[in-house]
Amino acid sequence: MFSLSLSLSLSLSLSLSLSLSLSLSLSLSLSVCTELWELNRTWVFQGPGPSLQTQTMMLDEAHERLYVGAKNTLYSLSLERVNHQHREIDWASSESQVEDCMMKGKEKPECANYIKVLQQFNTTHLLACGTGAFNPLCATIRVGHAGQVSRDGILFLVVIANKVDMRTYRRTCCCFGSVSSSLYIGLYTDYWENDAALCRLNNQSYTRTERDNRQQLNEPKFIGSVVIPDNDDRDDDKVYFFFTERGMDAEGVNKAVYTRVGRVCANDQGGQRMLVNRWSSFLKTRLICSVAGPNGIDTHFDELEDVFVLKNKDEKNPEIFGLFSTTSAVFQGYAVCVYHMDVVRAAFNGQFAHRERPEHHWTPYKGRVPYPRPGSCASKVNGGGFSGSKEFPDEVLRFVRSHPVMSSPVLPLHKKPVLLQTEPGGRRLTQIAVDRVQAQDGHYHVLYIGRDDSVVLKVISIYNKDTDTIEEVLLEELQVFKVPMPITEIIISAKRQQLYVGSEVGVAQVRLHQCELYGSECADCCLARDPYCAWDGLTCSRYYPIDGQSGAEERQVYGVENNSTLLECTPRSLQARVMWYIQRGPDREKVRCDESVVITTHGLLFLIVRIGDAGMYVCQTVEHGYVHTLLRVTLHVLGGERVSALIHRTGEEGEEEGETTATSCPTSRLWYKEFLQLIGYRDTQRLEEYCERVWCSEKRRRKTKLRYTQPLGRGERRARGRGEPHRTPRHTMDT
Repeated sequence: MFSLSLSLSLSLSLSLSLSLSLSLSLSLSLSVCTELWELNRTWVFQGPGPSLQTQTMMLDEAHERLYVGAKNTLYSLSLERVNHQHREIDWASSESQVEDCMMKGKEKPECANYIKVLQQFNTTHLLACGTGAFNPLCATIRVGHAGQVSRDGILFLVVIANKVDMRTYRRTCCCFGSVSSSLYIGLYTDYWENDAALCRLNNQSYTRTERDNRQQLNEPKFIGSVVIPDNDDRDDDKVYFFFTERGMDAEGVNKAVYTRVGRVCANDQGGQRMLVNRWSSFLKTRLICSVAGPNGIDTHFDELEDVFVLKNKDEKNPEIFGLFSTTSAVFQGYAVCVYHMDVVRAAFNGQFAHRERPEHHWTPYKGRVPYPRPGSCASKVNGGGFSGSKEFPDEVLRFVRSHPVMSSPVLPLHKKPVLLQTEPGGRRLTQIAVDRVQAQDGHYHVLYIGRDDSVVLKVISIYNKDTDTIEEVLLEELQVFKVPMPITEIIISAKRQQLYVGSEVGVAQVRLHQCELYGSECADCCLARDPYCAWDGLTCSRYYPIDGQSGAEERQVYGVENNSTLLECTPRSLQARVMWYIQRGPDREKVRCDESVVITTHGLLFLIVRIGDAGMYVCQTVEHGYVHTLLRVTLHVLGGERVSALIHRTGEEGEEEGETTATSCPTSRLWYKEFLQLIGYRDTQRLEEYCERVWCSEKRRRKTKLRYTQPLGRGERRARGRGEPHRTPRHTMDT
């Protein structure tokens, strides 16, 4: 049965913590267990047969379709309801292909066409690849506006079948490069899985790793791949492959399993005289996901199960989430580690690994590195003036062939997993997908992790910077299929707020949230800790972030270093609790009080303001679970020495001048012009003239008025002036 496990009571018991001793307790008091279809939260597509045999899925939000590759069929499902108005293309192997396949000793089910690859080819076409009864082929699929799909012509058939000899799609990963119109794929090219290769395929050419080169690939298991640009020059785009492989010790014996990230240039065409049709830029390094032990011995999670690339506005710097498992037969555990692209690039730009002989250990290479740097692309940025990889010197190609391994590994964010499960209860974690959610109190990464029993875990992790610890919160356990089956695909539609889950039995569509289930009390809504939900004063409902330009007041405050400064913020309600945050780029940190910073009833008081305190501060109020942003104030801190020297200098100038004329202005205002220069105002000459005219003329007017005004007699009334009253300018820059 479809079941939903939620925590909805004040007695919610959550003991979810990450410790260095690898202890994790997941205790959850269940107060609701109901059918997902009764909650109107899930829909399932199972196809016409008893089993859909889902192989791959692809989300197309532009056409509002979900494409599913299955056995002999490509399905086009509606994102609104996957079980309504689906369309399909029959793409079965021909009878002659099946007969040839069976004559080679294969069983009839193996001789079907399993569609394993679905990629976006352009705005109107998909790229689909199938096993084709052990005679693989790829084709373009035309996509219509109403969800219609039709197969065009066969693509890559000659290249794949004759050049790469790809007869199986077992254990593959792939991505499509739109700039080069090439398919980048990691796979075994033979049925016996003896020849592993990372390939680039298109109609004109192909490139792959070298055969029987165990320094490049040694019994790999391919997990994922992605094209990521390094800069604005698209010729410098890189393709990253994620895989596990066997490590070789000094005696040449396969020992431990390591997770690797490999990198090639998207425009790599190989060399001219050597490495012909072979990668001239292939490099790899180790991907570390481990937990430090009490005795200084790390526990490593070396088996990569799945990888998810979370894209953001900066396409050059996505976040990489890896789902890892242990390889020990005694200890079983899973971990999720996060990697930033600057750390990945730093590893590939570091030292190369080197060993003199196969029986020696790897050490950092200390010799001369040829130019252009091995592994760089033929581009305007790093290409050294070469228009293509075929122009690279043989010295560069020889070096990259003999030194494909980097010396420095890639370490995860915080140097530890963001999620750790050491007691899976005999269950295996299979897939991961991540959604970036803006909640009331900041941004969260919501992890959706698939298990082998049709369950999807919805989890968040919260990093405490002060204690360097990570708290894990299990929000929900979603059982999306009746029959326990391994989850093979998870896709998130942030636009529709839907989760699409694939398994062998079918495709399920599940809402990312259903906040009303958390109850009608503010405490229940807040204790659920679901970043999608918030208390709106009446019910627990979906939280929608408000644009920073609406509602909240914005101010500019200037302070002087080593002096006191108050950022005023007074809540409208006496029951509201005031929270202060400092905005640092996209991240927001809570202001920590210390001996120099105090939160008062009138605002945020800096007893001693420092240069490093400058920035944007956000004042929020919290009342009954409702969060309201009152103020955004930008604090500018002026250097104390500059201001002191300025005041001292202008004060001395004022004393030397003395009272030369009766119309002279006070010397306390002589430094006003230079003070405005410090805080960023321009055209100070105009400001000085204006202030001189306003202040000094006003002073003369008052003296003259007092001198010539006659006392009024009894009973006389002063006539009301008809002229315009004097107005103080709202802002001096308006003049």
